[in-house]
Amino acid sequence: MPFDSVTPGDLFECRQCGQCCHGYGGTYLNAADIENIAGYLGISGDELITRYCTVSGGRYILRQKSDGYCVFWDELCTIHPVKPRMCRAWPFIAAVICDPANWDAMAEACPGIRTGFNKQDIVRCVREKLEELDSSRSNLHPQKQTGGIS
Repeated sequence: MPFDSVTPGDLFECRQCGQCCHGYGGTYLNAADIENIAGYLGISGDELITRYCTVSGGRYILRQKSDGYCVFWDELCTIHPVKPRMCRAWPFIAAVICDPANWDAMAEACPGIRTGFNKQDIVRCVREKLEELDSSRSNLHPQKQTGGIS
């Protein structure tokens, strides 16, 4: 494939398996994440922090249930429309830019990650996705919806 023809969609297609919602390490929240999730749940930011967060490295992270899944995982993400930036970025994370071998390592746990691409394409696509994510930030509070992910 020519260099410019590989897209982020070629590299990853979410299978909604929940693997990225499982495991210890934590989903960090920024101020916009807290505001968006709290608004979506109809609670204050302080209540969100008290009920659903813990502190790691001086930052808020989402709690995990005893089974190791995110507190908001219930066969699907229950806050999907306002999921944290860290979740929206997955698997397009800065660690891949630092070391493209991280892509293949993450693929061992995530069935949606496709491998076999050259490192330059992977790094370019990760940068594109992160730039897109950062340029499209919004603090909208979508109304809570029932019936699954939209």
